[in-house]
Amino acid sequence: MEERVEPGDLYTHIPVLLEETLEYLAPPAREALLVDATLGEGGHSVAFLSRFPLLQVIGVEVDERILARARERLLPFEGRIQLYHGWSHDFFASYPPSFARPDRILIDLGISVFHYEKSGGGFSFRKDEPLDMRLDPTNSVRAADLVNTLSEGDLANLIYRNSEERFSRPIARAIVQERRRAPIQSTLVLADIVARAVPPSYRYGAIHPATKTFQALRIEVNGELSRLELLLERAFRVLNKGGRMGVITFHSLEDRIVKNFFREKNKDCICPAEAPICTCRGKRLLSLVTRKPIVPGEREIQYNPPSRSAKFRVVEKLADEDVAV
Repeated sequence: MEERVEPGDLYTHIPVLLEETLEYLAPPAREALLVDATLGEGGHSVAFLSRFPLLQVIGVEVDERILARARERLLPFEGRIQLYHGWSHDFFASYPPSFARPDRILIDLGISVFHYEKSGGGFSFRKDEPLDMRLDPTNSVRAADLVNTLSEGDLANLIYRNSEERFSRPIARAIVQERRRAPIQSTLVLADIVARAVPPSYRYGAIHPATKTFQALRIEVNGELSRLELLLERAFRVLNKGGRMGVITFHSLEDRIVKNFFREKNKDCICPAEAPICTCRGKRLLSLVTRKPIVPGEREIQYNPPSRSAKFRVVEKLADEDVAV
């Protein structure tokens, strides 16, 4: 039976690039709506509601345990906050027509400290926990299922595809060899297998050798990259004209998806390069508010080390497109 986590028992997740999000996603000087599409423990939403007294917020979170913590923290703003449990790409797919379109959308793709420290979900390679990694407990596939059932080739491809781990093949080979002796069910067992599979020079570096393998499995279990593509399309479709959307990413695969999405929407023509004239009747749908991603300064990295890989990109919507996603 899953351990029940009381709202007050969760570790506090420090919101990343807080001042930067408040600056670049500051709402218009009127009643406005922000959708915090990845609410987490509510750190960004608390700051926005405190700073902008006319702002209304909708918060979306897939993990009920973290949502309970956010609900507790947001009680002082009752009447200005609505909370929804579920995946944010599903929320935007069925965005209620009676709702005002959001003027601001924030997407923070970081994994909460709660998942690493308190969830017992097998997200951390530093704790002895079952290999689970599900953000949504109703999901039927666990990390242990992938580790113990995929072929060596499929496992190597998964690890490389979701993390660009250059030692994916020896890691997959070591996992398959080890599971012949007994199923791999523990995070520490898997972390040890990975550490022994890589060269010593990689084994004792600044980053734990299992970091990318754990990332790859978590991404696969939760379908993070495919969900991100849907989320960007659906959120942008709902965003009000003239509204802003900001996305915080934490690794190159996420950032590449976000950067490419914004780049495509920033084009006014999508005809092939060899086409003599434009026939697509395309229109530029957004402008880049941040030409280059905003990254944390040294001071933030010192007091909040998980922020070191964060990148924040912001766009402003210029027009709608008549495409259903």
